[in-house]
Amino acid sequence: MFGIPGKQAVTITDKAAVQIRKLMADKGHAGLRIGVKKGGCAGMEYTMEYVDEADPNDEVVTTDGACVMIAPMAQMFLFGTQIDYETTLLESGFKFNNPNVSEACGCGESIKFDEALFAK
Repeated sequence: MFGIPGKQAVTITDKAAVQIRKLMADKGHAGLRIGVKKGGCAGMEYTMEYVDEADPNDEVVTTDGACVMIAPMAQMFLFGTQIDYETTLLESGFKFNNPNVSEACGCGESIKFDEALFAK
């Protein structure tokens, strides 16, 4: 929907692809659907859910066998995002390196988008 021909909506790092494939093999699902919703201290937050098939309007990105589906209403917010997976001493999890985010809370789970996205 909001794509540029020949360019994927999001990119998936090697570490994230490994983790997504592992989750899909363990849980028996086809991929992860990512999106955004209102909430959190900065106004919006990312969502992730297991899915067995893409909805007709999902943007589907597959990298090294890892399948991510982007919910239609989230596509303009997530375009250009790099999905990574980080492991530290205290936690492990997916990290969204999103060029459209103007602010994020300290935990990194709540985000605010650049106002220019809403003017389009």
